[in-house]
This record gives sequence, C-alpha cells and structure tokens, in this order.
Amino acid sequence: MTAISIDEQVTYLRKGFSEMIREEDLRERLKLGRPLRVKAGFDPTAPDLHLGHTVLLRKMKHFQDLGHQVIFLIGDMTGLIGDPTGRNLTRPPLSREDIDRNAETYKSQVFKILDPEKTEVNFNSRWLEGMKFEDVIRLCSHYTVARILERDDFSKRYADHTPISVHEFLYPLAQGYDSVALKADVELGGNDQKFNLLVGRELQKSFGQPPQIVATVPLLEGLDGVEKMSKSKGNYVGITESPEEMFRKLMSIGDDLMFRYFELLTDKTLIEIQQYKKAHPKETKMELAKLIIADFHSRADAERAASEWVRVVAGGEVPADIETVSITEPSLRIDKVLAKAGIAASTSDANRLVKAGSVEVNGQKITEFITLAFPGEYVIRVGKKWKKVTG
Repeated sequence: MTAISIDEQVTYLRKGFSEMIREEDLRERLKLGRPLRVKAGFDPTAPDLHLGHTVLLRKMKHFQDLGHQVIFLIGDMTGLIGDPTGRNLTRPPLSREDIDRNAETYKSQVFKILDPEKTEVNFNSRWLEGMKFEDVIRLCSHYTVARILERDDFSKRYADHTPISVHEFLYPLAQGYDSVALKADVELGGNDQKFNLLVGRELQKSFGQPPQIVATVPLLEGLDGVEKMSKSKGNYVGITESPEEMFRKLMSIGDDLMFRYFELLTDKTLIEIQQYKKAHPKETKMELAKLIIADFHSRADAERAASEWVRVVAGGEVPADIETVSITEPSLRIDKVLAKAGIAASTSDANRLVKAGSVEVNGQKITEFITLAFPGEYVIRVGKKWKKVTG
C-alpha cells in the first residue's frame, strides 16, 4: 500500500468523479490499511472500445496507482440479458459467440491503460452461469418490484405503456450480485449506472457484507461536444485507431471540451490543468492529443501524428495515410464519385458540396459537375476529408 495520507488519496481519487456514495465510507475503508477491491464491469457489446469507455479505466488506474486491487469484470452473462440503461425499448440480447469474441478483444485493449500484472480480469459467468433456478428465486426475493420501477428507464416505459420484459428486471440484480460474489469495496460506473450500483450496495447488506462505495463518472461527450460519445453517432475516437486518425479527430474538438478531456482522459492534476488554461489553445489541444495517443500507441507515434497534422493542415499536403477507393466504371460524374467514395453522405449531399465550392480534385477547386475518366488517379479533398480514387 502507498504511504501517502488518506486525505491525499481521496483528493487524487476524487478527480473526475461526479458523485461518491459515500466519501466518509471510503475514508473509513482506507483506514483498514489493506488494498481495496475496486470493481468496474463492462458488457462486451461491441468489439472495440472508444475513449468514452476509458474514463472508467482511467479511474481504475488511479486506484491501481495507490496500490489497490482493481477488477476488470467482463459481463459475459449480463451481456446475454442486455443492459436496459437509457433504453426506450428492450435491447436485443447478443449471442454467446458475439460476447466471447468481443470479450477477447477487450482483454487486450484495457491493458493499454491498466497494469496487467496488477489487474484481476474476471467474468460474471463464473458465478451466474451455475446458479440454479432456486438460487435465482432467492436472489429476486431480496428486491421488490416497486424498487425496480423507481429506476427512470423502467418508470418511463411503464408510464408510456412501453413493454418491459421480465428478464430486464434481472439485469440490476445480476450486476448487484457481482459485487457480492467479488466482495467489492468500491464499484465504479457511469452516471447512468447509479441505480445498478446502488442495488449492489443493498444486496451486499442482505448477504451480510459491508456495502460497497459507489463512485460514478460523467458520460464523456463526443467530438461534437453535445451527444454522448458513441460509435452509432459517429462522434467517437476509437482506441485502436491509427495515431494520425486519433490526432485529426482530437484536434477538431472545441476549446471548452478539451479541458473536460484533460480531466477525464489524462492523469494531469487539476492544478496542472489550470496551468494549461493559460497557454495558447492550439498548442494546448495538441498536447492533449499527444497525451491521449501516447497511452494507446507511444509518445513517438504521437509526435509523428502531430507532425503529420501540421504538414497536412498548415501546408495543405496530402495525408500519408490517405485511403484509396477503386472505381470500376470507365467514367463517373464527380457527385457520384464523392458518394461512392464515402466523402459525401449521398449524391444530393455531393451536389451541395460541389455547388458550395468545397471540393478539390488534384489540388484544383471544382465548381462544375465534371466527369472523371478511369483508369486514372485523383486525390479528392472536401474540408478535412481526403480520398484517393483510382480505377
């Protein structure tokens, strides 16, 4: 265990948390002088993690830095239910094959932040899969339907006469029982998980265990600065993306958002972040991008990505990692090329871009609907989007 004081530990851990239930309980638990068991659960619903997922991983690392035992829990059984959090409709359950495949990718990705030697990786199928029907009934007896319906997701759907499947009621109970099985001292989760995390506290009391401390983090806004970071919304930065792609995306965020990213996605202290606010925004944003990229690649990769961004943006040069798209037609009008290459969302969107003078072909601005002949090679740029089109 670390030799720093409890006050210093709590100050270090508090950064990035939006709520802690209860801080005084955490202080009492720290006085025991043993490593705390700190749990965070991740359902393997998608194969790749993005920066939004790493907010929790960052807080796990901070506990790890102080000598505590962190548990990266893969919800391979709760994933079969489908987390109803934030859902207006029942979430379709994933297949066992999808869950197993995604879980394998998670294990390799999380160690870009967590120390593999100090991380316990667990699966909740270890205790949930072997439960008998009698065990499930006994688990359900520890919680009432009225309490379950207090959850916003369920109460709104019930009031709107939107169907709620019985198996969805089992999700918070299963997640709560994970805390019992792991004898968790602390559970971390997003703000939207608060209900589930509190169920864990109640179940631990019912099973004669000290209730866990619940600590929640805010949901990370995506690149647009408005919606939660999500692959489905296209406002995400994937942690397996190339350094160049990550750098381009991070340099597109607003100045206000970058300081939120500093707080939630780096190990910088609040005092250090205040110092960054006095520096030039562009240089500060570049440093943020390099810090984040270094976590998932290397500092050398981050520096190369920064140099590439400066070369492309400031010098207007072609990116080194430009994507190539092949066209099979002997000739094609520019609007259809833009749509086919994925530079424009549709032909009508491409029409708008051409008329606005936003399209460059081989360095020349295009304002007419020219036809490109193939075989041939064309470098097309629309704003920050680049594609090489060949045929």
